[in-house]
Amino acid sequence: MVCLEQGPIRRLGNVVMTPRAQASLASHEVTEALLRHMRGDDGDLEDFARRQPERRALEGFRRLSVFRAANGGRFWIITEANGSRTTVLLPEDF
Repeated sequence: MVCLEQGPIRRLGNVVMTPRAQASLASHEVTEALLRHMRGDDGDLEDFARRQPERRALEGFRRLSVFRAANGGRFWIITEANGSRTTVLLPEDF
């Protein structure tokens, strides 16, 4: 269950998915992660940020959340700084 009572709602804009993410992620996982991202929950970002240089490339320009799928793989949700578009992708799509 997703708690919708925490944090401010952030604009997602147009939500798109890469073909690879669409093929490997269940729609309920993406929906739950998008709701969490919208409420300011960055998922596993803290652990990820300590180890990944890609995080620095996004700093200040986009909002990144990192989530783990049921199959154990990670996926990212990136919202543009102006809130116009949100992309769901796998790390290898970046």
